[in-house]
Amino acid sequence: MTKIGIYPGTFDPITYGHVDIIKKALKVVNELIVAVSNDYSKDYMFNSEERVSIIKNSLFKDLNFKKKNIKVIPFNILTTSLCKKYNAHIIFRGLRAVSDFEYEFQLAGMNRKLDNKIETVFLMSDAEKQVISSKFVKEIARLNGKINNFVTKSTTKMIKGKLWLENFFLFYFFHYLLIKLKQRRTQWY
Repeated sequence: MTKIGIYPGTFDPITYGHVDIIKKALKVVNELIVAVSNDYSKDYMFNSEERVSIIKNSLFKDLNFKKKNIKVIPFNILTTSLCKKYNAHIIFRGLRAVSDFEYEFQLAGMNRKLDNKIETVFLMSDAEKQVISSKFVKEIARLNGKINNFVTKSTTKMIKGKLWLENFFLFYFFHYLLIKLKQRRTQWY
């Protein structure tokens, strides 16, 4: 019998902490669906299609995971509805610290109320990966710090590319504003 599990998250971007949870989840299930949340209320560095692509490149190209065991998909429905759609009975959630537990515990309780056939399994990444968070990775990258110990090579490349584009557009936006201000100042005289 095939055991299917879902590992939902924003993965903005995927880190080695997420990868560690994926490895551990694959020891429990035969097939794992890495479900990329497309919650429009959040401000993401990458859109859901980009995050799906980044995850696929990280797992299948950089780390050589087998495609037959892992499916990477975007989603914007309840996680319990996603479980029904794929006939999954396990939701995997990663815990980094005690501070994560309260939120995750409440989320698991709500999922249980929505569908009591679905179990939530909490997994902790290895100790050296527990401090890694997508938020910190983006912050370090924005401040020109090294992120290669936290994310794969292709993810590093995507983050640097995105930040370069942001800086490029920001530079030209301010350059455009300065030109417009100078033009107005000459009109005032």
